[in-house]
Amino acid sequence: MRESALEKKCGKMAKEAGALWLKWSSPGLRGVPDRVLIYRGAVAFVELKAPGNKPTKLQAAIHRRLREAGANVHVIDNVDVFDELLSRLYIKGAVR
Repeated sequence: MRESALEKKCGKMAKEAGALWLKWSSPGLRGVPDRVLIYRGAVAFVELKAPGNKPTKLQAAIHRRLREAGANVHVIDNVDVFDELLSRLYIKGAVR
């Protein structure tokens, strides 16, 4: 599955769950995650990748900085992993 198809499916799942699924860009700072997922009071940054692909070195460095600041960052490469993330957000209201 291409990353664009994964993004579309995850967006549909987020919308059906009642979550906000926001595209994120940060002018002047490359490597930020693709999306911000806001659901039941929890905020998670989501980096989407085609199955088996990993974040670039720059993306991994940004993810590390976000985590060090207390943010939840998730790399998603298939729909099942995204569904699990939504379930954890629904049950706990937060992800750690």
